[in-house]
Amino acid sequence: MLARADVALDGDRPWDMRVHDERFFERVLAGGSLALGESYMDGWWDVERLDEFVYRTRRVRLDRDLRYDWRTLWLAARSRLINRQNPRRAPEVAERHYDLDHELFEAMLDPRMVYTCGYWKDAGTLAEAQVAKMDLVCRKLGLQPGDRVLDIGCGFGSFARYAAETYGARVTGISLSKGQTAWAHEHLPSGLPVEIRVQDYREVDERFDHVASIGMFEAVGWRNFRAYMEVIDRVLAEDGLFVLQTFGTGVSVKRSDPWFDKYIFPNGMIPSIEQIGRAVGDLLVMEDWHNFGADYDRTLMAWHANVEAAWDRLPARYDERFRRMWRYYLLSLAGAFRARTVQLWQIVFSRRGVPGGHATVR
Repeated sequence: MLARADVALDGDRPWDMRVHDERFFERVLAGGSLALGESYMDGWWDVERLDEFVYRTRRVRLDRDLRYDWRTLWLAARSRLINRQNPRRAPEVAERHYDLDHELFEAMLDPRMVYTCGYWKDAGTLAEAQVAKMDLVCRKLGLQPGDRVLDIGCGFGSFARYAAETYGARVTGISLSKGQTAWAHEHLPSGLPVEIRVQDYREVDERFDHVASIGMFEAVGWRNFRAYMEVIDRVLAEDGLFVLQTFGTGVSVKRSDPWFDKYIFPNGMIPSIEQIGRAVGDLLVMEDWHNFGADYDRTLMAWHANVEAAWDRLPARYDERFRRMWRYYLLSLAGAFRARTVQLWQIVFSRRGVPGGHATVR
């Protein structure tokens, strides 16, 4: 299997796998992607360039050759039988991931604390790429001073602050992460027309000139895609625009990767083109669809470099197993984006269609 990806066991190239525990083979062949990630966390195997290893294996789709164990099948069954992202379960990803100590995110992210893909078209640094991404969203929305904007999944308040400071917008940001919201409140300049609150998107019942959702749709879940778009239809002004930035894939699924579901983004799910189209239906008009997934590879590699450089300064509670888990998260995702099996989309929607068409912004 590895030979198909030009990966050798105990080879001398950066992407060759070195197995330290012979039980690894049986464990992975029986347990699939969950076992592959867990065995890396346990130190059963290593590779100098994990991102390149994942890129090569994903490029030839070796993941399809791994068996599903009972835990993966149970995850698939639960995803079909219950709403894993209903209002009661939705906060779980915030509590287990986004509410991690801010020291980790401060070490990993740019100074503005943007925890989504940067836009590297004309950028040379992570900080420049994140400003370029936020500005890209503002320009696609056509922001004007005084515009009222809803930011769904506002994270640390980065976009809300940028849109208010740079374009004079009045921004309401909502998030289920109490940790991120507290950080945003602490760092927002006084007098800025920005409100950050802990709130589920389903509870919003106000009117906004524009809506942005940057890196939150992956937590919505297939059962709720239509309800999410109905919220957009309810809160968006008649002539308003909605920019959706999300992971994407060409294959419709109803569950997440089991390792990522267990350790990184519980209840998450990457949407497909088909699922987004069905959810939108006749509610909105798709004005523009922009794929810059290759930029997430570079963003993730920059985050990884930042974490590694700062590791010795992080709290001692982040032990070696956590470090290997976090490394596997960042580098395996970078490899997947490099292989182009996962995409990153910015999609512009209008309520009834922009007269004459929406200007393409890149």
